[in-house]
Amino acid sequence: MPEKKSSSRKKRYLLLAGAILLIAIIIISNLKTTREKPVKVTTEKVARQDITSIISASGEVKPKKNINISALVAGRVVKIGVEEGDEVKAGDFLLQIDPTYFEAQVDRYRATINQLKAEFIKVEAQYRRDEKYYQRQKQLYDSALISEDQLESARAQYEVSSASLQSLNFQIKESEAGLKSALEDLKKTSFASPIDGMVTSLRVEEGEVAIVGTMNNPGTILMSIADLSVMEVEVEVDETDVINVKLEQVARVKIDAFPEKVFNGRVTEIGSSALDKSSLGAQESRDFKVVITLDNTGEHLKPGLSASADIIVAEKKQVPTIPIAALVIRETAKSIAEKTAEGNGPKKEEEGVFLIEGSRAKFQPVKKGIMGGMKVEIESGLSEGQEIVTGPYSALRDLKDGSLLKMEKK
Repeated sequence: MPEKKSSSRKKRYLLLAGAILLIAIIIISNLKTTREKPVKVTTEKVARQDITSIISASGEVKPKKNINISALVAGRVVKIGVEEGDEVKAGDFLLQIDPTYFEAQVDRYRATINQLKAEFIKVEAQYRRDEKYYQRQKQLYDSALISEDQLESARAQYEVSSASLQSLNFQIKESEAGLKSALEDLKKTSFASPIDGMVTSLRVEEGEVAIVGTMNNPGTILMSIADLSVMEVEVEVDETDVINVKLEQVARVKIDAFPEKVFNGRVTEIGSSALDKSSLGAQESRDFKVVITLDNTGEHLKPGLSASADIIVAEKKQVPTIPIAALVIRETAKSIAEKTAEGNGPKKEEEGVFLIEGSRAKFQPVKKGIMGGMKVEIESGLSEGQEIVTGPYSALRDLKDGSLLKMEKK
């Protein structure tokens, strides 16, 4: 009996000691948790949705076909047949430069040619006479009827006539070439429209003198004619984005003059070299020209209108996405281990997010895809429905694996 009582008493002591130990562990654990300050964060779950990656750029509206009519010969403008804003057809009269000087040049060359041709007839007759005389003298010399000196004199006269005839022939050809050039210059005094279009700019008035351009001095641009049936938007795209732009990509264009309308178009030209901006420093970023041809606009657009374009470079349907703000860059565990072991080593980083496991953070590397708006596609590393830390930035910047979290509503 005493042994049973002693055994029962021991069991009670053991149970009491176990209960006290359990309470002590709970108290200690609660004390530790109380001492660890939780990080306040916002969260969001990985969700599937459509995502569109766009590149935005600004520029201006331009006609696909725009022609500047420049002076090809110098002279005074005597007649203008159109006004700015007029619609013209190919071949319509535009402008006339005073042709008086060029008509005089044509008349002078024609007179010279006629004079040379008359002279040519006379010299040709002399040449034929001297040729026959030389042939007779040669026959007489062969019959030993005349001296060698007489034959040489006849030959010299024949050769002079031949040279004179050839010289006149060259002069006639030269004058004919001059006449051809003068006629071409005369033709250049009258301007006709090379295309169907609209006169978008008229820069001269009757009585002004048009100047021909030289290497260092641009000539007078008389007017500009544009075909407004096909319009383009020429934008400047940053060098970091232009590598993603491809021909035939769809673009959505907004024009300041039509704030309520979105115009559709396609990329039809991508600059192969950066735009020359001499004012930029060596370290400034470079821009490339990208041309977007608009679809049938249904509006009467004017050249020079300001525009902005969103070029769609990639689209994906129902893929896992997260906010871009949730992405963080951390040094890899392998890099940290190598630096610890070797004392010094290259720093290797990886991109990822902080998952929420229980109430604590866990860094998870991810592979991202395209970005669209404020969202980014996750190709691997996360599954739909997983909860991740999305902010704030001050918390994400210093967050570590195992950090205690306190979730807040956005």
